[in-house]
Formats: sequence, C-alpha cells, structure tokens
Amino acid sequence: MKPVYVINGFLESGKTEFISFTLDQPYFQTRGTTLLILCEEGEKEYDRFLLKRTRTEVELIEDEGDFTPSRLMELEKKHKPERIIIEYNGMWNYKNAKLPWHWKIEQQITIIDASTFPMYYTNMRSLLAEMIRNSEMIIFNRCDNVREELGGYKRNIKAVNPSADVIFEDASGEIDEIFEEDLPYDLNQEVIQLDNNGYGIWYLDAMDHLERYVGKKLCFTAMVLKPENFPENYFVPGRMAMTCCAEDMAFLGYACEFSGAGALKQKEWVKVTALVAKEFWEDYKGEGPILHAVSVEKTRAPKEEVISFS
Repeated sequence: MKPVYVINGFLESGKTEFISFTLDQPYFQTRGTTLLILCEEGEKEYDRFLLKRTRTEVELIEDEGDFTPSRLMELEKKHKPERIIIEYNGMWNYKNAKLPWHWKIEQQITIIDASTFPMYYTNMRSLLAEMIRNSEMIIFNRCDNVREELGGYKRNIKAVNPSADVIFEDASGEIDEIFEEDLPYDLNQEVIQLDNNGYGIWYLDAMDHLERYVGKKLCFTAMVLKPENFPENYFVPGRMAMTCCAEDMAFLGYACEFSGAGALKQKEWVKVTALVAKEFWEDYKGEGPILHAVSVEKTRAPKEEVISFS
C-alpha cells in the first residue's frame, strides 16, 4: 500500500507553509522520493532547495476533472515515490475525490485561516464539512485577532467531526487554550469536585478565566503550605506538580482565608471546601484568585501525591 497524506484547505489558508515546515522536520525524513501533488497554485511557492534536499517531486493537477485514479497512477509510475502528499484544492468537493485502490490515506489534515473562517463557514459550509469530516487534525492559524471566537469555532468543527483534534495557532505558535466544554468537571455543580487531573486544570484555567469560578464552591484534597510572614488566618492549600520531568517540580496553590489556619501544620493533608473570589493580593501584584474556606478537614495523603501535566 502506498502511504498518502492529504492536506485540505481553501486558497491561502496556509497549506504550503504547513507542508514546507513538515517536509523540513527530522521526524518526517525518508530515504525515498516524496511525490507532492498540488491541486492549485497559491501565491507562496515551495523552496526549490527544500524540495531537492527532501527528494520531493512536484506535480500540478489544475482541473478537478483530471484528478482521477488513472492520472494519479501515471504520476506514481513516473516518480516511483515512497510516499505521496496531496495539497488538495478547497474549492473541489472532497467527497468526489477518488484515489487508486492501493493508495492508503495515512493522515488527513485541514488547514484553516481563522480570520476568514466565518466567511467560509457561512457561504461554503458543505465544502468545508467534506474537508473536515474525515480529518484527524484541524489546524486554525492566524488566530491573533479572533481569540474570543475560538471556542465557537471549535464547537462548529466538533459538530461535524467530534473526534478531530483541533489546534489553534497565533504568531507565537500554538495557543494553549482551555475551553469550558473541555473541562473535566461541571461548572454548574453545587460543589465542584476536583480530582488530581481536575485540580491541575482548575489551577491553570483560573489564571486565564477566573470569571468562570468567582462565587463557585470547590472541594479538593491538598497539602498545607504556610509561607513565612503570611497574613494571619491564611494558608495555601495546593499540590506538588511535575510539569515535564522529575527535576521540574512546583507547588500549585492559591491563598486561602481560614480562621483556623494557625492550627494547621506544614505539609499536612487536608480536604478543603472553599468559595472562589477575585481579590487584591500583594503577591499577585493585583487582583487574582483567593479562596475562602467553608471547611478544612484533616485527611490522608492521596495515593498519587504528585500530579503531572506530561
């Protein structure tokens, strides 16, 4: 079977940049020839030195009627490639695409320019749906000026392809955004129960989206931290976290007001139920998450004392 990689997207969505970047990556190198089939000519051209270095041969199919199994087999016989990349024309209905029987799609990716997504979603929804329906990954680039809309964009994609990985990128790279529908807990619960995974996600999400939690009641198991010169009746309930390796450990916790804080012992384990507020805190150099304990009860250490983000 001949491995095939299909890259979908409308004109000027960034397909050429994505393919060029991928061809240049060490993990994508191969000894044999790569056949790159272009179904349109964009404004950005492929670097001829990159093509030569990666042993990539380029063929152009300009008309949708010429994208046939027989034509594709002719190109295969001509170049005898080890693998094939197809930069598919977004204006062609992907539903009609037919490949030779022995070509196997290894991966299908759709590239979307986030700044023009609403226009295409409104006016060319059927074409877009066929592109993303079987794509394993959907990459939104150029997200710098539409960050507030990304949650809606993701819901639009998931409605068509629930299993797709949706990635957002801005000028700085991938956007590490947590959307409300991805949270592992229900924000509408009377008391939000945070397990190991939930605690780590809540801690990070509260930094960027504190408005989701203000007035909410949380319950979680935590270690007691009592920093020197901390205000009376305050402590920090939190968890040790490993962000990438054993050497990279950090204590994750927010200040908590509790009238019995003075009786708590350093590093003992407690079960905390607390309300979340947004208040000024000197260490934050401004406003940030402050917990107000409803109850703090001594408890056993959890089976996994250290949480991980790896």
